[in-house]
Amino acid sequence: MSTQRLNINEIDPKAYQPMYAMEKYIHSGTLGEDLLALVKIRASQLNSCAFCLDMHGREARAAGVDNRRLDVLAGWHEAPGLYSDREQAALALTEAVTLISKGGVSDAIWAGVKAAFTDTEVTELLMAISAINVWNRLAVSTHQALPELP
Repeated sequence: MSTQRLNINEIDPKAYQPMYAMEKYIHSGTLGEDLLALVKIRASQLNSCAFCLDMHGREARAAGVDNRRLDVLAGWHEAPGLYSDREQAALALTEAVTLISKGGVSDAIWAGVKAAFTDTEVTELLMAISAINVWNRLAVSTHQALPELP
């Protein structure tokens, strides 16, 4: 296990304040905690962020997401019956935005998102995807340590 390189919160707690404001915005919307958890976990899988996978896996279970859906999430394309059309559209957008340098967000993915979400929800979804990518990058680059569990 890697040693944590830097503890941002100990060095400058104010550094996280804009991110906490973003999280407040995201969680005050209409997407729902279950969908947000799936989005956060999928981005964290793509970014190999153990800290966020640990945190959001626990949050997903607390939000009532079935363990089977969490277990299969990395291969959601192969198990469309486990995820609603809305979830599939959100996951596709999550992958496209997280891997933005690999071709951007295709018209097909955008059309799927627009068919499943209102413009306000698309905005909330984009903000959620952007925020988890920032959190992942901070945690991975600093080797943020997993919390001790009780």
